[in-house]
Amino acid sequence: MKKTTHHFFKAFISLIGVSIVVVAVVSYFIFNSAFIGLAFLALGFLNLIFMKIMKIELKYIYPDLAFGFVDNGVMVFAAILGGFFAGMPGAIIGGVAGNTITDGVGGFFEGYVSERQKEKTKFESKRKALSSSLGKMTGCMFGAGVSLTIVGLIGLI
Repeated sequence: MKKTTHHFFKAFISLIGVSIVVVAVVSYFIFNSAFIGLAFLALGFLNLIFMKIMKIELKYIYPDLAFGFVDNGVMVFAAILGGFFAGMPGAIIGGVAGNTITDGVGGFFEGYVSERQKEKTKFESKRKALSSSLGKMTGCMFGAGVSLTIVGLIGLI
């Protein structure tokens, strides 16, 4: 098996494993929404531990963290506002529209962090499939965790 194929399967299996853990944790907390933000924050830290085990250095994922944090952090509010004003269809439309906008905004910050990282440290990004996917997922978990914690504290969920 070629080295590239081996890395692809390792990354893919890791992505599937992390996704199963996310679904399991979110399923457990879905009806206890007061703790869903903290659950996402815990998942983010769990992902950081997993990346440490996989020998992925944080410096490789800063742009992905920025993307995920902005992407999910803002999208949470768009989905909640859509749901508040138009129920389930509004939440879906708010989530989709919010995700579309936040992907653009998150991509802007991802690019900015990547440019600054190279400019300030002369560090060339060595992002790969596994580090990029886990980095974005971790940023999403932290973004959702912070936003969901805030909306939980102010009573929107």
